[in-house]
This record gives sequence, structure tokens and C-alpha cells, in this order.
Amino acid sequence: MEYVCYPSAERVKEAMHQDEPMLSAIAFDGKSAILSPIDDSMEHHIMLMNVGKNSTDIDKYFRIVFDRSGADWTFVCPPDYKNIAWKEKRIERFYKDGFSVISDFLHSVGYLVGINIPKRYARHLNVLGDGTTL
Repeated sequence: MEYVCYPSAERVKEAMHQDEPMLSAIAFDGKSAILSPIDDSMEHHIMLMNVGKNSTDIDKYFRIVFDRSGADWTFVCPPDYKNIAWKEKRIERFYKDGFSVISDFLHSVGYLVGINIPKRYARHLNVLGDGTTL
């Protein structure tokens, strides 16, 4: 995996060593990721601009905020994800792909933590079932 670190690789390593909250945008194909301490970029779209990318390209990435206690996934499935027309199938594929790619990313940077989808984003998962559990 290729990493782009903002403001520098040294700052990112130090922030991770100090367990500062980190932002990351991971390409859907899992081949590259952008990392920044949250205090240096504040938001994912700002982080993209900081590394010379268009902030409007935010829907090309899985977005997380993470530290040693876990990773929060900003779960927003783009309407054109993998050109899947059916909303339910598109969200299901995004969910499966995201957990795989995000897990691989976290492992690659030395974080063996859980992935959480905050309640404000979990509403998008309602289309995947009727809400019943076993």
C-alpha cells in the first residue's frame, strides 16, 4: 500500500506513537491511503486538499478517524459506487468492501482495532435488512 502523509511522514509517525486521533482516506481499491493527525487537517476534505487532491474527490475513499481505541468509519456510500444501480446491493457491496479494505489498512499501519460505524451513519444500513436480529 502506498501512503501519503500530511504534513510529513515524521509528524504522522510521531502522532501515531503518541496515540493522537488520526484521519485517513483509503482508496476504494486499497492500493493507497492518505494519513494525517486530526489536528493538522481537521476534516477529510481538508486533508485531501492539503495533499493536492480535489476535495470533491472525497467519495473515492473510505474515510476513517482512528486511534488505539478503535476506528470510526464515516459510512457514506456514493450513489455511483461500482456502478451498482440497486441501492440495497450497492450499500451491501460498499459495506463488505469497506470492512475488508479498512481492516487491511489498519493492520498495515499496526492498528489491530475494531471498526465502528457511528449511529449517525448507521441509518444508511437500514436498507440491508428489516432490523431483526437473532
